Amino acid sequence: MPGAPRLATDSVVRQRLRARADAMLDKYLAYLGGVRRRSAHTLRNYRHDLGAFFAFLVDMQVEFDVAARSHGRAFLAQARDSDVALASIKRQATTVRAFYGWLDREGLLPPARAGDSILMLRYPKAPKRLPHFLSTDEAQALVEAPDTDTARGMRDHALLELLYGAGLRVSEVTRIDIRDLDLANRQVRVTGKGERTRICLFGEPAHQSLTAYIERARSELVEGAQPALFIGREGARLAVRTVQEIVRRSGVQAAIRSHVHPHLLRHTFATHMLEGNADLRVVQALLGHASADTTQIYTAVTKRRQEALVSSALSRAREAERRDTS
Repeated sequence: MPGAPRLATDSVVRQRLRARADAMLDKYLAYLGGVRRRSAHTLRNYRHDLGAFFAFLVDMQVEFDVAARSHGRAFLAQARDSDVALASIKRQATTVRAFYGWLDREGLLPPARAGDSILMLRYPKAPKRLPHFLSTDEAQALVEAPDTDTARGMRDHALLELLYGAGLRVSEVTRIDIRDLDLANRQVRVTGKGERTRICLFGEPAHQSLTAYIERARSELVEGAQPALFIGREGARLAVRTVQEIVRRSGVQAAIRSHVHPHLLRHTFATHMLEGNADLRVVQALLGHASADTTQIYTAVTKRRQEALVSSALSRAREAERRDTS
């Protein structure tokens, strides 16, 4: 039969490659179990993941100890194309790299080609999800949810207006002192990531609610000298967890169906700013993003929303045209 000797030779080669790989895998697992005291569950995962990688190398007729990063990336790409969960692909990459790190420490790896060492294998990054945001009606309902007939309600109203109106992080809003606030110019100095300070602007709704809170409610919540703008229990600075609960509770009161949290208001601020044709660099500065790439994701959100609005409008127009011609 033509080609049979070649097939037989290929089969022998594959058996030899797999036998070598499996023998080294047994040594590695013995090391993990005996020296590193890894659990039986962990050892099973390592055997499964490395066994899959060795099978991939055998199909390519590549010796396990000369595999390069390019082989590892091809293996991970195959897993991704087979709809393997990203968490599993990440685990596989980590397992493969750990195995080859052990081989390297044992002096069992030959020199790799520059830039193609399997020790440099990295798992693929998760795709960035477009941030969720509130509609303008939902945002308004949220900030108006607190009962402003009480001191705490006035505080919560001012807090929500500032979170939404200035796009602040929850950690930033809790660190604001009275001296950081410039009501006359509608701006506030905040300390963000990396202890970087920046000036944030806010609109007239936040200005009015902050003025009312400071003039009529804050003194009921604090006794003595307290620099914090927003006051919590026993006259102390409002805690992050308390802010999260205020936002969550207000979302329930506003009948917003999605989970509402402080960062959602930051997403909403950025999206609404860009929908209002604000310059990307301005939004970047207001949000305190070190790179415009981080802010760029919100342009995808507004583009998606605009496409949906256009599609809806065209559908309505076509429906109206069908009714007129029927």
